[in-house]
Amino acid sequence: MHTKRSLNRLWIAWILVIPVLLVRGFTIIYPIFETFRISFYDVRLLRGINEFVGIQNYIDVFQDPKVLTSLKFTVIFVVASMALHIILGVALALILNMKFMAKKFLRTIVLIPWAMPMVVIGMAAKWGFNNDYGLVNNFIRLFIPNFELSWLIHTNTARAAVVAMDIWKDLPFFAILVLAALQFIPEEIYEAARVDGAGAIQAFFKITLPLIMKSILVLSIPFTMWRLASFDIVYAMTSGGPGDDTSLIAYRITTEAFTNLNLGYGSTLAIILFFVMVILSLINIFIVNKKFN
Repeated sequence: MHTKRSLNRLWIAWILVIPVLLVRGFTIIYPIFETFRISFYDVRLLRGINEFVGIQNYIDVFQDPKVLTSLKFTVIFVVASMALHIILGVALALILNMKFMAKKFLRTIVLIPWAMPMVVIGMAAKWGFNNDYGLVNNFIRLFIPNFELSWLIHTNTARAAVVAMDIWKDLPFFAILVLAALQFIPEEIYEAARVDGAGAIQAFFKITLPLIMKSILVLSIPFTMWRLASFDIVYAMTSGGPGDDTSLIAYRITTEAFTNLNLGYGSTLAIILFFVMVILSLINIFIVNKKFN
């Protein structure tokens, strides 16, 4: 009788959930399938072209200098941003984990950048990095009075500025998540280490870092995916300039699909990005499972 009642409840649960699963599945699977299909076509709305071209779009991608520039900067952006997220995020989490007055207040206000929309941050940064009246140069001139630099019109400095603003926005959130992992480490372990003569640096590398490494690697999966799919910061801050040097691949997809209305080529770029994200996710998951299971 009890088993029959459990089965009835299970069926009721499935009946209630299935409509949501169908809607959600349709809104995920159909766009992916349609994007994959269109990637084999030359679809240009402005010219009225809709022709099957096979894998020609995929061949053209790796011969397009604009796309290659976007891919190069995307790699630089993701690697630099994630490396600094991990290093600075762990450092900030350790600071927030210390015992001091008003630490709860600090933990709250440190999340303000993360809560702000990236478009707003990008537009503010566009003014902030201005040579004549930007906040960044005004601060530097406190120490170097004659400092002059137009950050966003030079390739290297524009790229550095984009990476810096991305870190400023999401670093606090990363640090708070690492802080949550730190708080699960028992204090007794550190007390035992101090009794054995271990210093703060030894305790960090022998106790803290190994115990939070799994959390860091797991956090790196979504944070890496967010970096790969970043669009709004470039759109608001540099519009891909100077030239195409800060054009992330997601921004290039948007430009091709919605500005140039070249849907076939834009879909090809989207599919390539999709598979790159899947592969990186699988690699990261494999590393986590192999190292910690």
